[in-house]
Amino acid sequence: MDMKMSSMNNLFNPRSVAVIGASENPAKLGFHVMLSLTKGGFPGMVIPINPGSKEILGLKTFPSITELPYEIDLAIVVLPARMVPAIFEECLAKGVKGMVLITAGFKEIEDPEGADLHEQLANIVNRAHVPVIGPNTFGMINLHAKLNASFTPEFSLLEKGIIGLVSQSGGMCHLLSFMAMRDDIGFSKIVGIGNRLNVDFAQMVDYLMQDPDTDVIALYMEGIDRPRQLIHTAKTYRGKKPIIAYKTGIGDIGNRASRSHTGSLAGRGEIYSGAFSQAGILALNDVEAFLDTAKALAASPLPDGAGVAVLSSQAGPGIAAADICQTGGLDAVSFTQETQQRINDILPPLALRTNPVDMGPAWYDSEAVVGILQAVMGDENVAGILLFMMFASANVDSIKGLSFLLKETGQNKPLITCLSAPPGIWDEHVKQLEEAAVLVNFPTPERAARVMVNLNRYRNLMISQW
Repeated sequence: MDMKMSSMNNLFNPRSVAVIGASENPAKLGFHVMLSLTKGGFPGMVIPINPGSKEILGLKTFPSITELPYEIDLAIVVLPARMVPAIFEECLAKGVKGMVLITAGFKEIEDPEGADLHEQLANIVNRAHVPVIGPNTFGMINLHAKLNASFTPEFSLLEKGIIGLVSQSGGMCHLLSFMAMRDDIGFSKIVGIGNRLNVDFAQMVDYLMQDPDTDVIALYMEGIDRPRQLIHTAKTYRGKKPIIAYKTGIGDIGNRASRSHTGSLAGRGEIYSGAFSQAGILALNDVEAFLDTAKALAASPLPDGAGVAVLSSQAGPGIAAADICQTGGLDAVSFTQETQQRINDILPPLALRTNPVDMGPAWYDSEAVVGILQAVMGDENVAGILLFMMFASANVDSIKGLSFLLKETGQNKPLITCLSAPPGIWDEHVKQLEEAAVLVNFPTPERAARVMVNLNRYRNLMISQW
């Protein structure tokens, strides 16, 4: 069903949250949901619901949501599946505007009763147009609202950013989030849609396209019940914000696992790939590329062509990246005569001075590195730049020379880097440059090169719509 923007806003930006099934027992999910909300700094009202407790985590506890003297925007339900229909009826009678149903035991189980319960719940909430995240979910997080409506308090440690992550798998959300913490990648929202009672990928794309806190939409999916709905929604907004998708379960074993995990058949990979392309969704095939590409799309301009310059302070990393560029449809272009002459003037004749450029003979000279980079940035044949510098004592100051990028204006080419050093040497400089959005850094030259390939792939998707 379609969801109004106002309904989704109430779900993700509540003023009050009730936890139905709250607990003071650390062995219960209701305890961890309470921790997530309270330790995460949610500024609104948090109300635990449990008929067997008077107080949980220092908060007054009520026996049922119907006895609350307050209005409730969001209810998080952590109760056995058989109890949920009656709880949903109570929530609607109370005027609850959105729900997160963490409980499992619905259409993902083999017992037909699970599917019947799922349909019963859908009928209850759909007549009231109340959006529900789940069932069978870890929850959801809105970092801009300090709302951690999940059973993992550590999600609140994530940086606030502009990537909206929507996933059928709670495990993938946890994996991606922990990877993001190590790489200082921020999210706007993280949503585990689980078995998708009435909020599916299409509804989330529609909402995030209108969400001012989200600039990039990342989808992890196993199986889709209504793929045409998603494709139609993505086509409607095509070009407004990038959408990337990591689709698993394309083999027989994965397909069966998807059915038992989220209650959906995964389907054939080539069919999804073609549909994604038509809708302007960039398909990716591993979790590392998925997160790396989201990071780059959130921080980098797109290249305006396939021409790439590879600059490396040591030859090996440049060669490794050049191989990936070539197989990924990028072209290590020839420089203009003016650019080539400037590089020739900086580097000695024994150096590899054509593209890819081996800056090894000048790796200890920050002025030389800057001169080469400036020349290539202004080259009309170059649409994107890959820059690699591996630390050695002789080049410890080279990265400081890149501070000129902070003063550059009108730089509209992606600069994707691998600036690698032992912890504590270049970290602050790299972070400053990334925060200024003048470059995007990755731990290896291969990952940097794959990101440049994917930026060009996304550009080609946008061109093909015309």
